[in-house]
Order: sequence, then C-alpha cells, then structure tokens
Amino acid sequence: MNVKISKRLEQVASFLPKGAIFADIGSDHAYLPCYVCQKDPTAVAIAGEVNKGPYQRAVETVQAYSLQGQVEVRHGNGLEIIQANEVQQVVIAGMGGTLIRDILDRGKDKLPTTDQIIAQPNVDARAVRKWLGNHGFTITDEDIIEENGHCYEIINAKRLRISEKQNMDEKALLFGPLLLRKKPSAFYKKWEQEANKLERVLEQINQATKVDQKKQEQFMQEWKWMKEVIQDEK
Repeated sequence: MNVKISKRLEQVASFLPKGAIFADIGSDHAYLPCYVCQKDPTAVAIAGEVNKGPYQRAVETVQAYSLQGQVEVRHGNGLEIIQANEVQQVVIAGMGGTLIRDILDRGKDKLPTTDQIIAQPNVDARAVRKWLGNHGFTITDEDIIEENGHCYEIINAKRLRISEKQNMDEKALLFGPLLLRKKPSAFYKKWEQEANKLERVLEQINQATKVDQKKQEQFMQEWKWMKEVIQDEK
C-alpha cells in the first residue's frame, strides 16, 4: 500500500535528499514523512504535532504503513520536539508564513547543524524569506504549485557556508528571488489574484476618512510590481 500525498507535498518531498534525517513540523497525519520514508529506506523522520488528536492520527498512520523503524511521532510545540543537532533538514508546510517564521525563530537554538529548511507557507511567504535571509540561509530553489484553486509557494533553503547574507530587496522578498526569474504558470495566476485583491484594498483605503499614507504608498508600490510581473504573460 503506497502512501498518497498532495501535489504540493510531493514537491516539498522532492527537495529532500536521499538519506534525509528530517523533522516535519505540524505533520498532518505524518503523511509526508511516511511518503518519503516509504520511497527511501535510508531516510528517517520525526513527525511533530502540537495537538493530541492530530498526534494520535499521525501515530496511527505510521503504524498503518509499518514505518515505526523510520518515522517517530512526537507531541509538542514547533521545534521543541527535536534536540539540537538531531536533524539535518526541517520541513514546515501548510501554515501561514508568519507562524512558520515564529516557529523557526523560537526554535533557532535547535538548528545549528540543520543544513536545509523547506517551507511551504499558505500565505505571506515574504516573512519566511526574510527570516531565512537574516539567519544564514540562502534560497536555492523555489516552486509554486496550483492545487484545488489555490497557489502554494514552496521555498527550499540551504545553510550558507560563508558569513555573507543573501541579498533580497523588497520585490524579491515578496515574489521570491527565483520565482521572479522562473515565473511558472501558477506564478501568474497567484499574482493576478493578489493584484485584484490589493486593488480592492486600495479602493477602501482611498475612501477612508483618515488615510494611512505610509500603508497606502507601500500597497500602491506592491500593486504596481504585481501588474509589472503579470504583464510578461500577456
């Protein structure tokens, strides 16, 4: 019986190396660790869940696929489920970007030997990119997957071996430095939707009795960038 996972999680899994020793934080029934470990007998994983119900379902998934020798399920919040130097890769998928950033920030003492972070934020990928750039990681690959009408950004970052930071300006943080270059079809769809949403927000701001000038200028700049990047498809 093969483990079945979503298209976005398949892409997340594709960024892991053979023989990965990884933690999947907020593991959603441990499907991703089971999928990876079933395909790669040399991989080992820790699946972390903060709530009792999902934790129990993750334990049941691991048992159902007889992967107890490769996948360990742990109950706890964020990176507190791992010890320092215990894993080489960390996966955090299916949460908001701000929450992913906060999880990484609270647990950064657990990451001294972690070489790779794979993040799949549902929204606000910018927050994740900013954290990675400020904490010694460089984005080596990115993808965007459309599934069930939603476009998911996936960020693959490796630890820099030198002391310099990856330089990302505000535009690169927003769109993704590599996605800006690659621009797959889902990229255009996502940013067309975001431009339309931001246009409605700007209309509301303009109609307000008291206008937040700074926010208005920031949103206007971002809207212009969105219109520029989607123009390429025309």
